[in-house]
Amino acid sequence: MALSREQIAKRVAMELQDGYYVNLGIGIPTLVANYVPDGIEVMLQSENGLLGMGPYPSVDQVDADMINAGKETVTAAKGAAIFSSAESFAMIRGGHVDLTVLGAFEVDQNGNIASWMIPKKLVKGMGGAMDLVAGAKNIICTMTHANKHGESKLLTECSLPLTGVGCINKVITDLALLEIKDGAFHLLERAPGVSVDEIIAKTQGKLIVSGDVPEMTFS
Repeated sequence: MALSREQIAKRVAMELQDGYYVNLGIGIPTLVANYVPDGIEVMLQSENGLLGMGPYPSVDQVDADMINAGKETVTAAKGAAIFSSAESFAMIRGGHVDLTVLGAFEVDQNGNIASWMIPKKLVKGMGGAMDLVAGAKNIICTMTHANKHGESKLLTECSLPLTGVGCINKVITDLALLEIKDGAFHLLERAPGVSVDEIIAKTQGKLIVSGDVPEMTFS
């Protein structure tokens, strides 16, 4: 079965390491804050000016003034700092973010990402994504493996306007975990119950499958 949004976020959270500074993009990436593994400390950064973002609030914790970049209410972790958007982007552009987690419309086998515009659709602009893909040391992309028409979103070459070039390290989709290197997608794990053949059929870009591919676990 394909992974749910929450399961994708859980698998991303397993990539976190102690001491990381992490920026979470809008959508599935924001859910990662709920699944930070026990025993490690990470500082989650929101580009609108919060370092030390906690999980989503319960009803009695909601503070309408405490929001993330997606305008969702959040909590602040112990030791959190609040500052201006300008200072936030100075952190990003200065290379101080260890990991960025972003959503995308398309990713290709060379690590290019298209995440901000679909032609003929009204958009507000690229936002902070351009800075994030240029400034982070490591970037993981979360997305569905195929669009609603069953067409692959993991491509030989992106067809939509690019957000960044050669910047994506890993992709976690509803079907698989893949690493991008040497001009190809390398299949590392598959969602429970999803066959390698289905992943091959839904990956338009070059895909490398080496040996037995394990199913994901979430513990």
